Amino acid sequence: MKVLDKVVVVTGAGGGIGRELVLNLLSKGASVAAVDINKDALDETVKQAGEKAGKLSTHIVNLTDREAVEALPDKVIAHHGAVDGIINNAGIIQPFVNINDLDYEKIKLVMDINFYGTLYMTKTFLPYLLERPVGHITNVSSMGGFLPVPGQSIYGASKAAVKLMTEGLHAELKDTNVNVTVVFPGGVATDIMKNSGAEGSRKSDASEQDMSKLLTPKEAAEIIVNGTENDEYRVLAGKDSKVMDKFYRISPKKAAELIANKMNKK
Repeated sequence: MKVLDKVVVVTGAGGGIGRELVLNLLSKGASVAAVDINKDALDETVKQAGEKAGKLSTHIVNLTDREAVEALPDKVIAHHGAVDGIINNAGIIQPFVNINDLDYEKIKLVMDINFYGTLYMTKTFLPYLLERPVGHITNVSSMGGFLPVPGQSIYGASKAAVKLMTEGLHAELKDTNVNVTVVFPGGVATDIMKNSGAEGSRKSDASEQDMSKLLTPKEAAEIIVNGTENDEYRVLAGKDSKVMDKFYRISPKKAAELIANKMNKK
């Protein structure tokens, strides 16, 4: 779906990849409904949009609240006149601890935001998208959604759920006007650790050399929007995601061991 003159809803739009998705879409001629739970973060997104902010609306929504999500389409349509696509980008990681040491409250929060938030958005907006000449759903999973990362097992489970739900949705909608894309970002230099409350749960300081190997949020957003515009089935964002996708297909156990060994060195 070409985004020019389309209305696209973006979750997690208050920072990181989400904010860059908003700015990228605006630069390509789309109108954007920016969704986040943090008002100050959304205000900063509006500020960075500059002269293009006239095509931007902001919506403070807790994605774990199904009723709040279900009220969103009417608000978006009231402002923009229609809705043509959604990009479910919002997500959090867990503290870097093993399942045995992770409390159920944090487990539920990760699943509620990453999986159920994406599910609520998808089910809520799909009927509206089916009424458009063309529509698109882009769901952001993670490299951790196909490759196990010790200390992020619940996060990985939530993103694996997003992966399979999205792939199933693609099959269900193959004869409709709505296209579906699933995205697997690798390492991206964002504040997800800070925003998820996972700082201090393990050594998290990264060297400048390590950070330089990561995609920037702007680069990741460009890859995601290009994948949406090209109606790609799956998008591997970043060299690490592409390499590990191939490695995991050849030898899942060895790929998992490689990641485990790398994590143990941190």
